Amino acid sequence: MIVSNLTENSGKHPLVMATLTLLVAGIGFLLVGPLIGFFISTPFFDGTILEQAEKMADPMSHEEFRVPLYLMQGCATLIGLAVLPIIFTFGAERKGLNYFFGGVKNYGIMFLLLLILTIAFMATNSVLISWNANLHFPDFMNGFETWARNYESKAEALTKFMTQFESGGEFLLAFVVIAIFPAVSEELLFRGMLQRQLHQGLGNIHVAIWTSAILFSAFHLQFFGFVPRLLLGGLFGYLYYWSGNLWMPIFAHFVNNGFSVVMIYLNQKGVVDMDVESTDTVAPWPAVVASAFLVIALLYYFKLFFDRKNQIHG
Repeated sequence: MIVSNLTENSGKHPLVMATLTLLVAGIGFLLVGPLIGFFISTPFFDGTILEQAEKMADPMSHEEFRVPLYLMQGCATLIGLAVLPIIFTFGAERKGLNYFFGGVKNYGIMFLLLLILTIAFMATNSVLISWNANLHFPDFMNGFETWARNYESKAEALTKFMTQFESGGEFLLAFVVIAIFPAVSEELLFRGMLQRQLHQGLGNIHVAIWTSAILFSAFHLQFFGFVPRLLLGGLFGYLYYWSGNLWMPIFAHFVNNGFSVVMIYLNQKGVVDMDVESTDTVAPWPAVVASAFLVIALLYYFKLFFDRKNQIHG
């Protein structure tokens, strides 16, 4: 396994670095990125800046705000979760982008197998998605459950608004913002930076992977999708740890998000009859069981493959 790239001492306390990296990402995602996106989206909005700011408070009531919302979301994701943390990491640790994309190269057919693995994982995970969406908390947590469900409903409504494609151009823009930007940015942050820093600070890669996965799932603030997203984060974490190359979890993340966006678009066009946005959409049980066995087999193969490759390359 690639260990040297993940445990190299930066000269600063890794847990402090992880905390600061999260802080930089939070400020970038919530403030800096959206602000830059707001001004970039201004030419695409037919009105004054004040009118744009007013409608931004309730974008779902204004169909014409969909493209500006794509641009703002894209900037928040790319600048907040990737650009600013990269700048911070380079300044604090003197590590450039090449540091995150090392490890064994020339994967060949591995990306095809990773495509199959990710889709099989999604089919297996559909059971947990349905279970988590219908989960009820104990009575003493009624207040939290009410708040969480209200927040979840707003998030679902916003997602539906962003995926109501009025044209092929909107679909392509949404595909970039929903599938490509998060795959690159979130994997750089949660796996490339935080998982590595947590591994250095805690000394246990498995604790680091699952702590990073918890942070990854919690970041989305969708508690009724927390468990399936946690497992997805764990999958991405092990792919990065075994391969030592961030392109592996980035590709898996891209397939997960991109498959959903494409299926939504095809459903709207009447090409397919599957509603992937519904948490009640569960793969048939024979498919779930077969997918689960396929996931286990492929994960075992991936681990053996990268173990052998890393031994060969020293």
